[in-house]
Amino acid sequence: MHDPTRPLRSLSGLMDFDSTARWGSFKLAAQELHKTPAAVSLQVKQLEEALGFPLFVRHPRHISLTEKGQALSIAVSRMLRELRVQVASLQDSSEENVLRITTTHSLAFKWLAPRLGRFTKLYPELDIQMNAGDRLVDVEDGSVDVALRAGPLEGRTNVLFRDSNVVVYSPSLLAPGQEALEIADLKRFPLLYDDSPETWIALLRENDALDGRYDFSRGFSHQGVLVQAAVAGHGIALAGYLVVHDDIQSGVLKRLPVRSEPNGRGYRFVVASSKACLPKVARFRDWITGEMQEMQQALAAAQAGTL
Repeated sequence: MHDPTRPLRSLSGLMDFDSTARWGSFKLAAQELHKTPAAVSLQVKQLEEALGFPLFVRHPRHISLTEKGQALSIAVSRMLRELRVQVASLQDSSEENVLRITTTHSLAFKWLAPRLGRFTKLYPELDIQMNAGDRLVDVEDGSVDVALRAGPLEGRTNVLFRDSNVVVYSPSLLAPGQEALEIADLKRFPLLYDDSPETWIALLRENDALDGRYDFSRGFSHQGVLVQAAVAGHGIALAGYLVVHDDIQSGVLKRLPVRSEPNGRGYRFVVASSKACLPKVARFRDWITGEMQEMQQALAAAQAGTL
């Protein structure tokens, strides 16, 4: 009877199994591993004996994974990938001073990039590499150290910032002698939005201003582009506070004070479990947490001024 507590004697069988599972062939696995098909088959057979269950169903002309073989294949593939990443990191000592960050176009362009100088001033030995894009990157594959994710926050952990929508416009939209726009002025300009005008409709309803005709003819794929359209005076924008904060502070945009509930969205800090304790990651996490706390306080003050 197989003893489930008996440890595996060698990892070689796992590597042969991983290759065979990926190729679905002892012959092709042997070519990858520079072995004979018989040697690979023997290693897998010995692994099956050590485990106490079959990994493949051997047909006359091909092989296929068993249910347990499929489950083990996923686990082994993940283990070997993490091992290769760790080995590569150890081989390249310069990795200790390279911090790879991935985040959205909008956060990178409108908020993070202008502030990175503060971080590099604190840690000049670090080489910052930032990848801006809206395609999610797998932090476990070793290609990045930190991901700053935007999206719904319900049920999420490692939250950095809880956002709310604000209404902003360029001072160029003001008529001569006019100091600020009011809710009634929303009918006079295109209402700029990203994703869907439903966010505008919800805000208008909340402020008892839904009656009347509004121009929802300007939609944008990214908040950063949306905000730049507002800066250019193409209309009045409804955007997340974080990406418009700097433009409001500089006077490039003005905020139209309206009631606005938190939109349930915001930003999170995501890091691979194997990198969470690295000094470079810890330093960046502490720094950006402080920066985001300042933004949260600024948002609270802005909302208080609206009440």
